[in-house]
Amino acid sequence: MEAIFADTDIALDLLSERDTHYEYAAGLFTLADKGKLLVSVSSLSFANLNYLLSKQHSQKEARRILNKFKILVNILAVDAKIIDLALNSEFRDFEDAIQYYTAIENNIPTLITRNLKDYKHAEITVMTAQDFLLSL
Repeated sequence: MEAIFADTDIALDLLSERDTHYEYAAGLFTLADKGKLLVSVSSLSFANLNYLLSKQHSQKEARRILNKFKILVNILAVDAKIIDLALNSEFRDFEDAIQYYTAIENNIPTLITRNLKDYKHAEITVMTAQDFLLSL
């Protein structure tokens, strides 16, 4: 089974049903639900998603959404090594650095994001959900 890493934006596209991006995020997570794709996210994404979803929904509803989402994904820890790598990286966006190094440290060859420009020096494949689905 192919493994990918989804950054927070891709998860939020699904969970918030964000306009033009929802369809592609839903496609990724549907493949995960069917056992055809292993989608990993960082534990940092859950903190970010809780914060963002709580702005749209009650705290109780945000947690209900995240409990359902948790079933679809493999949650990867953010540890001291990942933080060190992110702190000492050339990334301008610290969160992107954490996401990237979480994927790297867990040997995940593909990172899915909408922020391609933030990963221009990546040593793994970085692509949008749309491009990934078209590549299958």
